[in-house]
Amino acid sequence: MNAASSIMRQYGAAIALISGLYSLVSATGDTGMMGSNSGLLMTILGIVVVIHGVVLLTPYASRLGNASGPLMIGYSLVMLFNQALVSTTGSMNWGMDGSMDSGMGSGMGSGMTAGMGWDLGMVALAILMLISGLIMTSQRDTDAEM
Repeated sequence: MNAASSIMRQYGAAIALISGLYSLVSATGDTGMMGSNSGLLMTILGIVVVIHGVVLLTPYASRLGNASGPLMIGYSLVMLFNQALVSTTGSMNWGMDGSMDSGMGSGMGSGMTAGMGWDLGMVALAILMLISGLIMTSQRDTDAEM
């Protein structure tokens, strides 16, 4: 492995760790996502992305082979898709009855969902992860030609 690949792997690990941790914190924090479809997806994705980031910092990173870049692209697309669903449906329980079942009382659901929009922090991290995945994938192709 050359020095550029090692540095790229470290950047990828940093992006994965921060994005995964942000997903976990936003899904389990006081944002009301816990117990929703969106929250469950972001919790599972956050755990997977954090594990991927940790693996990138270990000698086991070579076992990922050329899959790391496409995986990062996939994670970012799931994050962006989830944000789009939450934003357009106005609910974190997309695909359900359209109501927000947050367990906070029956009268609060409609008022809380009306103001929901994009989590710009999540979107920014997802775009950064997408770019990282694209760079990792293109770098892999360049390394294969050498």
